[in-house]
Amino acid sequence: MKIICIGRNYVNHIAELNNERPDEPVIFIKPDTAPVQKQFPFIIPEFSSAVHYEIEVIVKINKVGKHIAPKFAHKYYDEISVGIDFTARDLQDKLKAKGLPWEKAKAFDGSAILGDFIDKNGFETVDNINFELLKNGQSVQKSNTGYMLWKVDELVAEVSKYFTLRTGDVIFTGTPEGVGPVAPGDVLEGFLEEKKLFKVQVK
Repeated sequence: MKIICIGRNYVNHIAELNNERPDEPVIFIKPDTAPVQKQFPFIIPEFSSAVHYEIEVIVKINKVGKHIAPKFAHKYYDEISVGIDFTARDLQDKLKAKGLPWEKAKAFDGSAILGDFIDKNGFETVDNINFELLKNGQSVQKSNTGYMLWKVDELVAEVSKYFTLRTGDVIFTGTPEGVGPVAPGDVLEGFLEEKKLFKVQVK
């Protein structure tokens, strides 16, 4: 299982980090050692003093696909959820300044939370779903998939140009504004509409 992530897919998040708006989706990958196991905490890595949460809507691929046309992309996933792309922001800033890849800041062990997956058919469309992250009971990120620069089906198609999608692969579709740091003792909860799909403690 691989995790394919999309960066800079919400305009307000691009602005809050002073990034340039891309002409095409920014794609990077997390390895199969990235997901935190269910019921386990997220442990802040010793190499960073500024790990940020980034909640994202995620989709799980249900069959092998390559060079998928956007009009057929909806057939390649049945389940959606929310997850967290943990980012060592201080390390990422250093890497970006040198023009180096982000993997050490984005793809380290335990850098992803995967929420419980639910049937996408429970929603009228995946392009109009509210999602939210609570930190210690307070809302810190709240948005709607309608604000994506590239919609879910467009992302599935775009990713499949470069990487063969296999059953069980997960696509993170980008985070909205409101990202921020975590500290030991924090509790993070992710919601898709009103349904809580993950809860994780930070240590």
